Amino acid sequence: MKGYLMDGSPIPPKLDQLHGRPFSFYPPIVNIDHNEWVFKQSSWSEVLVENRKTMLELWIPRAYLGEISKVDEPVMIVGLKREIEYKNGAVWPHIRKVLEMPASPVSPVPAPGEDGEKSAAPSALSEIRANAGAESGISRLIVIALAIGIAAAAIFVFISKQRNSVERVEYRGILQAELGLTVQSDYFDVVRKLGPPESDRWKAETGERQYRALSYPKQNLVVILMGADRKSVHYIGAKDNDWRTIHSVELPGGVKTDSILRSLTRF
Repeated sequence: MKGYLMDGSPIPPKLDQLHGRPFSFYPPIVNIDHNEWVFKQSSWSEVLVENRKTMLELWIPRAYLGEISKVDEPVMIVGLKREIEYKNGAVWPHIRKVLEMPASPVSPVPAPGEDGEKSAAPSALSEIRANAGAESGISRLIVIALAIGIAAAAIFVFISKQRNSVERVEYRGILQAELGLTVQSDYFDVVRKLGPPESDRWKAETGERQYRALSYPKQNLVVILMGADRKSVHYIGAKDNDWRTIHSVELPGGVKTDSILRSLTRF
């Protein structure tokens, strides 16, 4: 049975696109326990919905349908502009009863017409409170839904950054394995494998060892050569553009070049 209350204005077109998608009314319809519905069909003045648990079908006047939540997690919310109740197979406005204080034994006799004005006042107050409660409740649900969405987005960004960081580390590991340079590799071996460097510089000619840096900025790579003099320098490892060690080799005698590269200052 259809419940007709009054002519309604058009609702947002989104509601007509909710075929098969469950949603809940807020505030819930009074006298119906299970608040989960699906959209069935609509006319210019009403919308037919079906309760997913009881299979009860109700025609809801468009005048009572309000905003639809932008986020459908955990559930889509369809706001009602006022509280309604299910009664006699249809929906009707729900008016909450307001308890009146007992009249004083010595209260004055009301003037003619005063009773009608007093009875109308609680009814209007009840309607205002019901409308305000429904609107504030919808606003709270929308804020909560937005907060959940923002938190989910932040978690997604954090996981993506962590995944990208792991991918960068794996890429560097592959780059190190593909260098194909050993402790016997000299300048010409490096150029044959990587091409001419964009910059070629020497550390100052002091100390027992000479160091040569061949820079390949686009590959995030600085090849380090070392030797007793500048004519006998050979490959000992590589650093990235931030001067972090990304590759080392083993010298004759089983000594790794990690410690040498760590102590080598940028030049």
